[in-house]
Amino acid sequence: MSAFNKMLVAIDLTEEAPQVLNKAKAMSEAHNAELLLVHVVEPVGYAYGGDIPMDLTELQDQLDKAAHEQLESYGNQYGVPKDQQMVTVGRPESEIHRIAKEQGVDLIVVGSHGRKGFQLLLGSTANGVLHGTECDVLAVRIN
Repeated sequence: MSAFNKMLVAIDLTEEAPQVLNKAKAMSEAHNAELLLVHVVEPVGYAYGGDIPMDLTELQDQLDKAAHEQLESYGNQYGVPKDQQMVTVGRPESEIHRIAKEQGVDLIVVGSHGRKGFQLLLGSTANGVLHGTECDVLAVRIN
């Protein structure tokens, strides 16, 4: 029996995503594990702190639509079925924890820039995912 049966790979849809996806795909194949592909869209209001007195619904919908399209493209490229691709809105760490728990995930794979010093104090998604999850986390170093 493999140590990992279900893996969640959380990507940010940047040009660095393939580095994380390549590692996650290799791990899932090595363990014959199911792979879930997840992207979390942060609410537009977070970026502005709610200080803009306007309806940002249309912008949020556009971001959500673009995320679905990009994730589907990665899913097709890496052989992840549509029903195992998820786009959600919220705080990345919280949403990744929630989905991992709901889906019974054994391993979360995230990218990490390997920040040091003061930047580390500010935190990162990878650090947030690591501290608070109930399963193993693999942080893939982004070059």
